[in-house]
Amino acid sequence: MTTTESETPAVETPAPLQVAVVTLGCARNEVDSEELAGRLEAGGFVLVADAEDADTVVVNTCGFVEAAKKDSVDTLLQAADLKVEHGGRAKAVVAVGCLAERYGKDLAESLPEADAVLGFDDYPDIAAKLRAIVGGEVHHPHTPSDRRRLLPITPTERDASTISVPGHQVEVADVTDIGAGAPATGPRAVRRRLDAGPMAPLKLASGCDRRCSFCAIPSFRGSFVSRRPSDVLQEGQWLATQGVKELFLVSENSTSYGKDLGDLRLLETLLPELSGIDGIERVRVSYLQPAETRPGLIEAIADTPGVVPYFDLSFQHASATVLRRMRRFGDPESFLDLLERIRSQAPLAGVRSNVIVGFPGETDEDLQTLCDFLEAARMDVTGVFGYSDEDGTEAAAFADDLKLDEDEIRARTEHVTALVEELNAQRAEERVGEQVVVLVESVEDGTVEGRAAHQGPEVDGTTSLTGAGDARVGDLLAATVVGTDGVDLIARVDGATG
Repeated sequence: MTTTESETPAVETPAPLQVAVVTLGCARNEVDSEELAGRLEAGGFVLVADAEDADTVVVNTCGFVEAAKKDSVDTLLQAADLKVEHGGRAKAVVAVGCLAERYGKDLAESLPEADAVLGFDDYPDIAAKLRAIVGGEVHHPHTPSDRRRLLPITPTERDASTISVPGHQVEVADVTDIGAGAPATGPRAVRRRLDAGPMAPLKLASGCDRRCSFCAIPSFRGSFVSRRPSDVLQEGQWLATQGVKELFLVSENSTSYGKDLGDLRLLETLLPELSGIDGIERVRVSYLQPAETRPGLIEAIADTPGVVPYFDLSFQHASATVLRRMRRFGDPESFLDLLERIRSQAPLAGVRSNVIVGFPGETDEDLQTLCDFLEAARMDVTGVFGYSDEDGTEAAAFADDLKLDEDEIRARTEHVTALVEELNAQRAEERVGEQVVVLVESVEDGTVEGRAAHQGPEVDGTTSLTGAGDARVGDLLAATVVGTDGVDLIARVDGATG
């Protein structure tokens, strides 16, 4: 029997693959994940929020410190438990991000539960690569190399097609003149928001040119490469069309922005353009190097309308001796002078920092110098990290007689942590009576919570509002601080009764 053309059975089109992107680590990784999500969606994948509902799971890993590495590996193993052979739906689990870039082939060999380990150079073709991996193709991971040998790219070499580090590719549709007055509907970023909240990180640059002896970031993120101001503005405008009210500018070192473009003052000129975008209410800058925080930048952050007076200063320590061994600069006097200059221009400025305790060679006197500085600095939040060796860093190769044992590092870390918890709580109490403007980020069961201008996302505490009535996520409400809970504030909305 011959089948006629009209009787030819229809060929079923396979359902599009569903993918979940799981993000670990810092805000820079969040931007990378949203860029990957945009590329995957453009490549025909359907994004889902829950890994249990996905055909494939992409884990954007963090490789910063040992605890972050362990968390990344644990998350990959949890995702592997969702695979078909374990009774789940997922056909493949893929590792991307800093841990994948940093260890490449070594990670793939030690973690066979992951079906592939992709580096930053794989990001532009992520959809095609992921589809091939789901189809059973074996991906050969890269052998890790020090990306400092590949970068920086000089301004004359800055063809977008040659830049493979994450966060640099932006597509633009029908935009000829991007600036504060350009139509917000013009630019289209290669990015798909994974969080509908009113705050979004916006990447200024990738990599770092500093050679801190404890830090491995330049070895896998590369040297410092600034994004073009027009690209940053375009993406900021696009984010505004997605309901974003606060732009959180992120990089490994925001004070270096523009230096590879021939203008170290680019950030000062970019800030008013970003804050002038229609729909953007607040702009926040993260990660400033104290030794590079110049007067003009302080003034721009403190005085530009729409830019919050928030200073995320990477002090790391206060002892000049320890700082030199870290290959950093500063001492208590210069740091306190910087804080005084900031507060002379913005008395209510938010100030946060991180410090490392137990660095090789740290003496009891060095530790006391750090504690004395923290007491004098009156910062809103201080993150405390106990030192641990990082693969490939200068500090990891220091002589054993310089290194403190783990019990001593733990004891010092606990001591400084207890101190800063007390100091940060005191600083919060000093804000009772202050008027603040709170960006509402959560409304649930009558509880309204958000962040004041001095509070950065996730790590700087929150403000709970009373008298907020019918507040909605994304509202900015004026309130007066009436109480505290550790670093968190309690504030009454101005004009509220009862």
